[in-house]
Amino acid sequence: MKNTPHINPTADIAETILLPGDPLRAKFISEHFLTEAKQFNNVRGALGYTGLYDGKPLSVLGTGMGMPSMGIYSYELIQFYGVKNLIRIGSCGGIQESVDVRDIIFAMGASTSSSFERQYDLPGHFSCIASYELLSKAKAVADRLNINVHIGNVATNDTFYDDDDTYASRWAKMGILALEMETAALYMTAARFGAQALSILTVSDHVLKEENATAAERETSFTEMMEIALQLG
Repeated sequence: MKNTPHINPTADIAETILLPGDPLRAKFISEHFLTEAKQFNNVRGALGYTGLYDGKPLSVLGTGMGMPSMGIYSYELIQFYGVKNLIRIGSCGGIQESVDVRDIIFAMGASTSSSFERQYDLPGHFSCIASYELLSKAKAVADRLNINVHIGNVATNDTFYDDDDTYASRWAKMGILALEMETAALYMTAARFGAQALSILTVSDHVLKEENATAAERETSFTEMMEIALQLG
């Protein structure tokens, strides 16, 4: 039995897992895309399911919000359950004029304002990057499905409501496509333990244009990014 306080110790988890922030999005994916799906987790409301997609085992687990939560789940999945490929499917806030609500972003890199990397005691700053293998495969899938995507840098922050109302524009001047709260932790944890990771994000709101999708749309309608991620197993 695996020693983890956050995932059911007897969980049967595939080597490839999709990681939405919202546990209800995990439930939606299991019900609409997987066959023979079985729930493996409900600890702390983090719903997790394993089933088959196109005949191959695939898991999905809701991770909650923020780098600490993503750090916990990605660590345990890799270290205790042998997961090899971790694919975040989440929402983000666009900050470039070229990016619109409901667009899809592949996070090639993740800048961050977090101190998460301090635990590694590095002699400099770590560059958080996606797995090229997963990124190139995802781009090929998007091209085949005729889905337009943006590929570039996002910023992972610890705050959703930041006291500095200029922080978005200051990230934007460096070409950052969007703001979110989990990717840098996923990329650092995967790098530390030799796993593959990629964040596929749907723009749920635009910080500078003041546009947004509804909560219901966030939960169920971001199907294009789900369809891309499902084919990376």
